Amino acid sequence: MQKYGMYLGCNIPFKAPDIEQSFRKVFPALGVELEDLQGASCCPAWGTAPSFDMDTWCAISSRNIVLAEEKELDLMTGCNSCFGVLSEAKHFIEDNPERKKRVNEKLQAIERRFEGSAGVYHVSHVLHEKVGTDRIRQGLTYSLEGLKAAIQPGCHVLWPSDVYQVKEKNPFFPTILKELTQALGAEVPHYSRLEYCCGMGGMRTTDVEKSLGLFTDKILSIKEEIDPDFIVTTCSSCFLQFDMSQPILKERGVIDFTIPVFYYTQVLALALGFDPSHVAAISQTPRDAVIAEIQSEKRKIQK
Repeated sequence: MQKYGMYLGCNIPFKAPDIEQSFRKVFPALGVELEDLQGASCCPAWGTAPSFDMDTWCAISSRNIVLAEEKELDLMTGCNSCFGVLSEAKHFIEDNPERKKRVNEKLQAIERRFEGSAGVYHVSHVLHEKVGTDRIRQGLTYSLEGLKAAIQPGCHVLWPSDVYQVKEKNPFFPTILKELTQALGAEVPHYSRLEYCCGMGGMRTTDVEKSLGLFTDKILSIKEEIDPDFIVTTCSSCFLQFDMSQPILKERGVIDFTIPVFYYTQVLALALGFDPSHVAAISQTPRDAVIAEIQSEKRKIQK
Protein backbone atom coordinates (compact mmCIF):
# COMPACT_ATOMS: atom_id res chain seq x y z
CA MET A 1 0.00 0.00 0.00
CA GLN A 2 1.25 3.47 -0.93
CA LYS A 3 1.63 5.91 1.95
CA TYR A 4 1.73 9.72 2.12
CA GLY A 5 2.11 12.33 4.83
CA MET A 6 -1.23 14.17 4.86
CA TYR A 7 -0.79 17.94 5.06
CA LEU A 8 -4.24 19.47 5.52
CA GLY A 9 -3.40 23.17 5.73
CA CYS A 10 -5.94 25.62 7.22
CA ASN A 11 -8.97 25.98 4.91
CA ILE A 12 -9.99 22.34 4.77
CA PRO A 13 -10.08 21.38 8.47
CA PHE A 14 -11.43 24.77 9.56
CA LYS A 15 -13.97 25.55 6.84
CA ALA A 16 -14.69 22.28 4.99
CA PRO A 17 -14.08 19.32 7.32
CA ASP A 18 -16.25 17.10 5.12
CA ILE A 19 -13.58 17.48 2.42
CA GLU A 20 -11.06 16.16 4.94
CA GLN A 21 -13.37 13.24 5.68
CA SER A 22 -13.60 12.48 1.96
CA PHE A 23 -9.79 12.17 1.89
CA ARG A 24 -9.91 9.76 4.81
CA LYS A 25 -12.51 7.62 3.03
CA VAL A 26 -11.36 7.49 -0.58
CA PHE A 27 -7.60 7.08 -0.25
CA PRO A 28 -7.64 3.91 1.90
CA ALA A 29 -10.39 2.55 -0.37
CA LEU A 30 -8.03 3.03 -3.32
CA GLY A 31 -4.97 1.55 -1.63
CA VAL A 32 -3.32 4.69 -0.26
CA GLU A 33 -2.54 5.05 3.44
CA LEU A 34 -2.53 8.52 4.96
CA GLU A 35 -0.39 9.48 7.93
CA ASP A 36 -1.08 12.78 9.65
CA LEU A 37 1.84 15.19 9.99
CA GLN A 38 1.45 15.99 13.66
CA GLY A 39 2.47 19.53 14.57
CA ALA A 40 2.19 20.93 11.03
CA SER A 41 1.72 24.70 10.82
CA CYS A 42 0.40 27.12 8.20
CA CYS A 43 2.26 26.64 4.89
CA PRO A 44 2.65 29.83 5.33
CA ALA A 45 0.07 31.35 3.01
CA TRP A 46 0.67 33.99 0.35
CA GLY A 47 0.29 37.42 1.91
CA THR A 48 2.18 36.40 5.05
CA ALA A 49 5.87 35.39 5.22
CA PRO A 50 6.23 34.84 1.43
CA SER A 51 5.41 38.53 0.95
CA PHE A 52 8.12 40.01 3.16
CA ASP A 53 11.03 37.63 3.83
CA MET A 54 12.21 34.76 1.64
CA ASP A 55 14.29 32.99 4.29
CA THR A 56 11.53 33.13 6.92
CA TRP A 57 9.06 31.75 4.38
CA CYS A 58 11.40 28.94 3.38
CA ALA A 59 12.20 28.05 7.00
CA ILE A 60 8.52 27.76 7.98
CA SER A 61 7.62 25.83 4.83
CA SER A 62 10.63 23.55 5.11
CA ARG A 63 9.68 22.63 8.67
CA ASN A 64 6.38 21.25 7.33
CA ILE A 65 8.23 19.31 4.64
CA VAL A 66 10.70 17.99 7.24
CA LEU A 67 7.77 16.46 9.16
CA ALA A 68 7.25 14.22 6.13
CA GLU A 69 10.98 13.64 5.63
CA GLU A 70 11.32 12.38 9.19
CA LYS A 71 8.68 9.74 8.43
CA GLU A 72 10.39 8.92 5.12
CA LEU A 73 7.22 9.90 3.29
CA ASP A 74 6.27 12.25 0.50
CA LEU A 75 3.89 15.05 1.47
CA MET A 76 0.40 15.32 -0.02
CA THR A 77 -1.95 18.29 0.31
CA GLY A 78 -5.44 19.05 -0.97
CA CYS A 79 -5.03 22.83 -0.89
CA ASN A 80 -3.74 24.51 -4.05
CA SER A 81 -2.21 27.39 -2.10
CA CYS A 82 -0.41 25.02 0.26
CA PHE A 83 0.79 23.00 -2.72
CA GLY A 84 2.11 26.10 -4.47
CA VAL A 85 3.74 27.58 -1.37
CA LEU A 86 5.43 24.37 -0.26
CA SER A 87 6.56 23.46 -3.79
CA GLU A 88 8.05 26.89 -4.44
CA ALA A 89 9.75 27.03 -1.04
CA LYS A 90 11.31 23.62 -1.70
CA HIS A 91 12.49 24.88 -5.10
CA PHE A 92 13.96 28.10 -3.69
CA ILE A 93 15.84 26.20 -0.99
CA GLU A 94 17.23 23.52 -3.29
CA ASP A 95 18.13 26.03 -5.99
CA ASN A 96 20.29 28.15 -3.67
CA PRO A 97 22.91 26.42 -1.43
CA GLU A 98 23.39 29.58 0.63
CA ARG A 99 19.67 29.84 1.33
CA LYS A 100 19.55 26.18 2.27
CA LYS A 101 22.37 26.84 4.73
CA ARG A 102 20.52 29.80 6.27
CA VAL A 103 17.26 27.85 6.48
CA ASN A 104 18.96 24.96 8.25
CA GLU A 105 20.58 27.39 10.68
CA LYS A 106 17.05 28.52 11.62
CA LEU A 107 15.79 24.94 11.85
CA GLN A 108 18.71 24.02 14.09
CA ALA A 109 16.97 25.98 16.87
CA ILE A 110 14.26 23.28 16.92
CA GLU A 111 16.72 20.43 16.23
CA ARG A 112 15.53 19.81 12.70
CA ARG A 113 17.18 19.83 9.28
CA PHE A 114 15.81 20.14 5.74
CA GLU A 115 17.29 17.56 3.37
CA GLY A 116 14.87 17.78 0.43
CA SER A 117 14.07 14.07 0.34
CA ALA A 118 10.28 14.45 0.55
CA GLY A 119 8.28 15.17 -2.58
CA VAL A 120 5.37 17.63 -2.51
CA TYR A 121 2.22 16.34 -4.22
CA HIS A 122 -1.32 17.56 -4.65
CA VAL A 123 -4.26 15.21 -3.99
CA SER A 124 -5.12 15.32 -7.70
CA HIS A 125 -1.58 14.27 -8.64
CA VAL A 126 -1.63 11.25 -6.35
CA LEU A 127 -5.03 10.17 -7.68
CA HIS A 128 -4.06 10.70 -11.31
CA GLU A 129 -0.41 9.64 -11.37
CA LYS A 130 -0.12 7.13 -8.52
CA VAL A 131 -3.59 5.58 -8.18
CA GLY A 132 -4.67 5.98 -11.79
CA THR A 133 -8.01 6.37 -13.51
CA ASP A 134 -8.35 2.62 -14.19
CA ARG A 135 -8.26 1.82 -10.49
CA ILE A 136 -10.77 4.58 -9.78
CA ARG A 137 -13.16 3.15 -12.38
CA GLN A 138 -12.81 -0.34 -10.94
CA GLY A 139 -13.78 0.86 -7.46
CA LEU A 140 -16.95 2.72 -8.42
CA THR A 141 -20.31 1.79 -6.92
CA TYR A 142 -22.24 4.44 -8.88
CA SER A 143 -21.68 5.75 -12.41
CA LEU A 144 -22.00 9.44 -13.29
CA GLU A 145 -22.75 8.61 -16.92
CA GLY A 146 -25.17 11.11 -18.41
CA LEU A 147 -24.23 13.86 -15.96
CA LYS A 148 -22.27 16.90 -17.06
CA ALA A 149 -19.51 18.48 -14.95
CA ALA A 150 -17.61 21.75 -15.19
CA ILE A 151 -14.10 21.55 -13.76
CA GLN A 152 -12.14 24.22 -11.88
CA PRO A 153 -8.49 23.19 -11.34
CA GLY A 154 -7.51 26.51 -9.70
CA CYS A 155 -4.45 28.69 -10.22
CA HIS A 156 -1.76 27.46 -7.83
CA VAL A 157 -1.84 23.88 -9.07
CA LEU A 158 -1.10 25.16 -12.60
CA TRP A 159 1.52 27.89 -12.24
CA PRO A 160 4.51 28.19 -11.95
CA SER A 161 4.57 24.70 -13.46
CA ASP A 162 8.35 24.62 -13.89
CA VAL A 163 8.84 24.16 -10.13
CA TYR A 164 6.16 21.50 -9.60
CA GLN A 165 6.97 17.83 -9.18
CA VAL A 166 3.96 16.84 -11.30
CA LYS A 167 3.05 19.16 -14.16
CA GLU A 168 0.15 19.59 -16.55
CA LYS A 169 1.32 19.05 -20.13
CA ASN A 170 -0.18 22.45 -20.90
CA PRO A 171 -1.30 24.49 -17.87
CA PHE A 172 -3.51 26.64 -20.14
CA PHE A 173 -5.45 23.52 -21.16
CA PRO A 174 -5.27 21.39 -17.99
CA THR A 175 -6.37 17.77 -18.28
CA ILE A 176 -5.67 16.07 -14.92
CA LEU A 177 -8.95 17.03 -13.23
CA LYS A 178 -10.83 16.46 -16.49
CA GLU A 179 -9.55 12.89 -16.76
CA LEU A 180 -10.24 12.20 -13.07
CA THR A 181 -13.83 13.41 -13.48
CA GLN A 182 -14.30 11.47 -16.70
CA ALA A 183 -13.18 8.35 -14.83
CA LEU A 184 -16.39 8.67 -12.80
CA GLY A 185 -18.41 8.50 -16.02
CA ALA A 186 -19.29 12.19 -16.27
CA GLU A 187 -19.11 14.30 -19.40
CA VAL A 188 -16.61 17.16 -18.99
CA PRO A 189 -16.96 19.78 -21.76
CA HIS A 190 -14.47 22.60 -22.25
CA TYR A 191 -15.47 26.22 -21.53
CA SER A 192 -13.58 29.35 -22.50
CA ARG A 193 -12.64 30.57 -19.01
CA LEU A 194 -11.40 27.22 -17.73
CA GLU A 195 -8.02 28.48 -16.55
CA TYR A 196 -9.29 31.86 -15.28
CA CYS A 197 -8.96 32.80 -11.61
CA CYS A 198 -12.18 32.55 -9.59
CA GLY A 199 -11.29 35.66 -7.54
CA MET A 200 -10.66 33.92 -4.22
CA GLY A 201 -7.61 34.29 -1.98
CA GLY A 202 -6.16 37.67 -1.12
CA MET A 203 -8.53 39.48 -3.48
CA ARG A 204 -11.58 38.20 -1.58
CA THR A 205 -10.06 39.64 1.60
CA THR A 206 -8.97 43.01 0.22
CA ASP A 207 -11.62 43.80 -2.43
CA VAL A 208 -14.79 41.70 -2.19
CA GLU A 209 -16.52 43.41 -5.11
CA LYS A 210 -13.59 42.87 -7.46
CA SER A 211 -13.44 39.25 -6.30
CA LEU A 212 -17.14 38.79 -7.02
CA GLY A 213 -16.68 40.44 -10.41
CA LEU A 214 -14.11 37.84 -11.47
CA PHE A 215 -16.31 35.11 -10.08
CA THR A 216 -19.33 36.42 -11.99
CA ASP A 217 -17.42 36.19 -15.28
CA LYS A 218 -16.40 32.64 -14.41
CA ILE A 219 -19.80 31.30 -13.32
CA LEU A 220 -21.61 32.92 -16.29
CA SER A 221 -19.10 31.36 -18.68
CA ILE A 222 -19.77 27.96 -17.13
CA LYS A 223 -23.56 28.34 -17.18
CA GLU A 224 -23.92 29.86 -20.65
CA GLU A 225 -21.39 27.67 -22.43
CA ILE A 226 -21.94 24.19 -20.95
CA ASP A 227 -24.80 24.39 -18.36
CA PRO A 228 -23.41 21.58 -16.14
CA ASP A 229 -25.19 19.50 -13.51
CA PHE A 230 -22.40 20.32 -11.04
CA ILE A 231 -18.95 21.86 -10.68
CA VAL A 232 -15.86 19.94 -9.56
CA THR A 233 -12.69 21.50 -8.18
CA THR A 234 -9.51 20.31 -6.51
CA CYS A 235 -8.84 23.65 -4.82
CA SER A 236 -10.32 24.26 -1.38
CA SER A 237 -10.26 28.04 -1.91
CA CYS A 238 -12.06 27.71 -5.25
CA PHE A 239 -14.58 25.44 -3.56
CA LEU A 240 -15.30 28.08 -0.92
CA GLN A 241 -15.61 30.83 -3.54
CA PHE A 242 -18.02 28.85 -5.73
CA ASP A 243 -20.04 27.71 -2.73
CA MET A 244 -20.24 31.05 -0.87
CA SER A 245 -20.58 33.44 -3.80
CA GLN A 246 -23.41 31.90 -5.81
CA PRO A 247 -26.03 32.65 -3.09
CA ILE A 248 -24.72 36.24 -2.87
CA LEU A 249 -25.01 36.78 -6.62
CA LYS A 250 -28.45 35.20 -6.71
CA GLU A 251 -29.68 37.40 -3.85
CA ARG A 252 -28.41 40.47 -5.71
CA GLY A 253 -30.19 39.37 -8.90
CA VAL A 254 -26.94 38.97 -10.83
CA ILE A 255 -27.74 35.31 -11.56
CA ASP A 256 -31.02 33.40 -11.48
CA PHE A 257 -29.48 29.95 -10.97
CA THR A 258 -27.09 28.02 -8.77
CA ILE A 259 -24.86 25.08 -9.70
CA PRO A 260 -23.87 22.54 -7.01
CA VAL A 261 -20.13 22.43 -6.32
CA PHE A 262 -17.96 19.64 -4.96
CA TYR A 263 -14.31 19.11 -4.17
CA TYR A 264 -13.27 16.18 -6.38
CA THR A 265 -12.78 13.67 -3.57
CA GLN A 266 -16.30 14.43 -2.35
CA VAL A 267 -17.91 13.40 -5.64
CA LEU A 268 -15.46 10.49 -5.85
CA ALA A 269 -16.52 9.38 -2.36
CA LEU A 270 -20.18 9.57 -3.40
CA ALA A 271 -19.44 7.47 -6.50
CA LEU A 272 -17.59 4.95 -4.32
CA GLY A 273 -20.71 4.65 -2.18
CA PHE A 274 -19.78 6.56 0.97
CA ASP A 275 -22.40 8.26 3.14
CA PRO A 276 -23.06 11.86 1.98
CA SER A 277 -23.52 12.96 5.61
CA HIS A 278 -19.84 12.12 6.14
CA VAL A 279 -18.23 13.34 2.92
CA ALA A 280 -20.49 16.06 1.46
CA ALA A 281 -22.41 17.55 4.37
CA ILE A 282 -21.49 21.26 4.34
CA SER A 283 -22.47 23.70 1.60
CA GLN A 284 -24.23 27.02 1.14
CA THR A 285 -25.14 26.31 -2.48
CA PRO A 286 -27.78 23.52 -2.46
CA ARG A 287 -26.59 20.14 -3.69
CA ASP A 288 -28.93 17.58 -2.09
CA ALA A 289 -30.71 16.89 -5.38
CA VAL A 290 -27.56 16.06 -7.33
CA ILE A 291 -26.22 13.96 -4.43
CA ALA A 292 -29.44 11.94 -4.51
CA GLU A 293 -29.11 11.58 -8.28
CA ILE A 294 -25.49 10.40 -8.04
CA GLN A 295 -26.40 7.73 -5.51
CA SER A 296 -29.71 6.74 -7.10
CA GLU A 297 -30.44 3.07 -7.62
CA LYS A 298 -30.48 3.46 -11.41
CA ARG A 299 -26.80 4.53 -11.31
CA LYS A 300 -25.65 1.54 -9.27
CA ILE A 301 -23.04 -0.50 -11.13
CA GLN A 302 -23.77 -4.22 -11.30
CA LYS A 303 -20.70 -6.22 -10.26
